[in-house]
Amino acid sequence: MSCSCASATPFALRHFSPTLHSRNKNNHNAPPAQILHLQGSRTSNNRGEWVKGAFFFAQKLPLLSKISEGRRGRESWYAYTTTTTTTTTKAVNGEHSGDEATADAAAAHDQQDVFSWSSVILPFLFPALGGLLFGYDIGATSGASISLQSPELSGTTWFSFSAVQLGLVVSGSLYGALLGSLLVYPIADFLGRRRELISAAALYTIGALITGFAPDLGLLIIGRLTYGLGIGLAMHGAPLYIAETSPSKIRGTLISLKELFIVLGILLGYLVGSVEIDKIGGWRYMYGLSAPIAVLMGLGMLSLPPSPRWLLLRAVQGKASLQEYKQKAIAALSNLRGRPAGDKVSEKQIEDTLVSLKSSYEDKDPEGSFWEVFQGPSLKAFIIGGGLVLFQQITGQPSVLYYAGPILQSAGFSAASDAARVSVVVGVFKLLMTGVAVLKVDDIGRRPLLIGGVSGIALSLILLSAYYKFLQGFPIVAVAALLLYVGCYQISFGPISWLMVSEIFPIRTRGRGISIAVLTNFGSNAVVTLLSLRSLGGREPVPSLRSHCFDITPVCVFGCPGDEGPELGGNRI
Repeated sequence: MSCSCASATPFALRHFSPTLHSRNKNNHNAPPAQILHLQGSRTSNNRGEWVKGAFFFAQKLPLLSKISEGRRGRESWYAYTTTTTTTTTKAVNGEHSGDEATADAAAAHDQQDVFSWSSVILPFLFPALGGLLFGYDIGATSGASISLQSPELSGTTWFSFSAVQLGLVVSGSLYGALLGSLLVYPIADFLGRRRELISAAALYTIGALITGFAPDLGLLIIGRLTYGLGIGLAMHGAPLYIAETSPSKIRGTLISLKELFIVLGILLGYLVGSVEIDKIGGWRYMYGLSAPIAVLMGLGMLSLPPSPRWLLLRAVQGKASLQEYKQKAIAALSNLRGRPAGDKVSEKQIEDTLVSLKSSYEDKDPEGSFWEVFQGPSLKAFIIGGGLVLFQQITGQPSVLYYAGPILQSAGFSAASDAARVSVVVGVFKLLMTGVAVLKVDDIGRRPLLIGGVSGIALSLILLSAYYKFLQGFPIVAVAALLLYVGCYQISFGPISWLMVSEIFPIRTRGRGISIAVLTNFGSNAVVTLLSLRSLGGREPVPSLRSHCFDITPVCVFGCPGDEGPELGGNRI
């Protein structure tokens, strides 16, 4: 494309919308004068050049969404078209001149993008604590499983566990999360995102207290299962609440930042474990210290408004008064954006979202059916979202971390370097790489990070294979491969899988669709964990994991949507 066309792109974006294009799509040979008339009178000496550039881009308008990238990609472009459609229609009907319509559209777009950072922090922070508590359980269990089995450190008379009993303790929260994701499917839309997270905080607190004060193995397992129920609810509700309440400009960053909180929780659990590992009954403190964080999460969620989208969804489904819930949604959105009550910009955004929701539910059963998740656009979203969370597990993230200790020992680390200290090092590196993903996800895009990450994971597993077979005299290869593996996972599947899952489901099936994705995640996690435990005695688990990565790479290349895809579930907020 020539430089003159490229420079015309921003100008065309400011003056055209899908409405204007749709009125001319069947008349590509319309004289430039007609287009000039639609836009109003102009006194510029460059009128001929403007008309040529505008006419060219009016014809090519469907491709413009593929041109926009980064932070003006998915969210900003569709937010722009939403606000410009009405004003451009008025221009076509002669209600406004072209310059007035353009100015109105630009002003409306700027107003809708304005938000207070202080109002964004808490609606993100308290749901993200649900992810931190999930990560904390992973890290704390690493040390607690050692403390519980020690005759000197357990502080109990029932420290001698069979393999099955130890598996129930270690994986108890995982099986609880699996059960929680099953339970949340039929009640997700009834509870709403906010009440779901409040319930998760209550289950976290109860589970942590039962586990910390457990007098016997039976209650210990019950506590672990209860805590896991909280994980299931939190991992479903948190990405939904964050996605539905965050401004479109920073939605990708905030959802990815939730993954950073999970990794931060893992690191915190490792640190607490390393401090308490030498104390008698230290495992009680490792598990019990999550209770205050859970209480903070619950109190914080009580102070936040419900999701405006969920309020409108319930009203459109006929579960509440439309006018009453519309006013509640306006108040909630104004609160979330730091605007005064009854703000006109919030009211306009709610009106647009309501129109979109009504069109989604027109001539359809408001409740929907179980099979609706597996039909039409929802089926495609499920294949992509469910596939990504499945790939999270079968890339071998749990398995390779099981082998982190032996790999590092064979790489020259002394036996005195215990598992807790090594885990802290790995946790710090995971945290740093997750931070990189959070900072770059909107600039680079979801799909490029996924493709690059899974390719790097495959390369790291090739290096591990080479180390085991040919390069055992070069331990630095094993260290580099392990760090490459962890880093590539954290810039790809770690944060981006749940970001895409929270974005791609239509509003009608979003709650049920994400609950199935959560179920897929924890179900595959349980299977991979079981298979990994069975293979611990094997010499090298890498080849099958490597082959999975080669299988997954083309799926990410051809199956995952790019950042030019539709906005969040077809909504306008």
